[in-house]
Amino acid sequence: MNQRRPTLTGRRRFTNKLVFKLIQPFATSRTPLYDHAYLIAQVIFSLTYDVRSASLDDTRAIVGLFTAQIGAWQRIDARGHVEDVDYDALRVYDRWLHGGAWMSLETGAIHLNHLLSGGGLSFVALHQGVIVGYLEVYHGVEGAALGGVLHIAHLVTSDQVSGVDDALIAHLVGQAKNLKAQHITIARVPESLLTYAVERHFTLTSLACVRRYTVPARTGQVFYRAVEHDDADPVQINGWSLSIGRLTSARHIWEAHMPRLWETIPEIRARGAHRLKISASGQDALMVCERDLYNPRSADVYCWTPKALTAQLVASIKDWAHREGYRALSMVIADADVKALGADFETDGYARETCALDLA
Repeated sequence: MNQRRPTLTGRRRFTNKLVFKLIQPFATSRTPLYDHAYLIAQVIFSLTYDVRSASLDDTRAIVGLFTAQIGAWQRIDARGHVEDVDYDALRVYDRWLHGGAWMSLETGAIHLNHLLSGGGLSFVALHQGVIVGYLEVYHGVEGAALGGVLHIAHLVTSDQVSGVDDALIAHLVGQAKNLKAQHITIARVPESLLTYAVERHFTLTSLACVRRYTVPARTGQVFYRAVEHDDADPVQINGWSLSIGRLTSARHIWEAHMPRLWETIPEIRARGAHRLKISASGQDALMVCERDLYNPRSADVYCWTPKALTAQLVASIKDWAHREGYRALSMVIADADVKALGADFETDGYARETCALDLA
């Protein structure tokens, strides 16, 4: 955690600023010179930073980058009040609640091992041998409209250096062809480092807009079959879409929720999660249903399908959930599929847009 934070020399800071000043007119142009300008940027950043695949030995440094983004470490005391505490006083689960696996060395090592075992792609940027940036990407094959997708899930850098984000994204763009990816995608979040870094150099094309709906769980006149499904091999969803719960990409959500990586943490295991295969009116689907953190009678739903979402499948999920004791389901659904919910739903105004980088 107490990793030395390097700073760029004045000469290298000047080089970064000068390069972008020279390249900017071309980087925003729609002429063929755009391609050459970005290639020039790749070369310059390759001289400033070394980018390589992450290894388990990098875990502590990566965790340090993520935890440095947290302004205050807190927990709920025995009286139900929020209190500020030192990082070292928190349990693993308390740290997890601040941002997931990268909040502690223990869970960070498990997560990175999963990525290195085929769950995703992870890259680090180094300056003078010290890690100053991290990029996490998920490679999947979605429906015919998308094909091969590289989805950027995390981009984090040291605030002591500049240009690291550009070096990591340039490296990924260079890898896209080798990985046979037609698209590099992000979830556009205003004012985030990732969105800012990408929009400086690329035009973003909107692929889908999703919104969050609360749907009542209730029995219905529908025939379906639902069985437990513990096979976490992502090959099962090749060519499928994440019809419910597509906050990021189909592969990213799969790796975050389908493998049982975190059930050794008692609080996560106690929340409970169902992994199911559902067949309804000739449509198969794979689903994860996770109990809400604060309301045990509510749950978040993630559902992968080979075809468009249907009203029959939604009715089956609602019926199954009611029989399991749930009374409300949170579903994130694309605007094009909202008709499958019928008329009985509420929205809270939350929306998320998935965009692709224009690499042409």
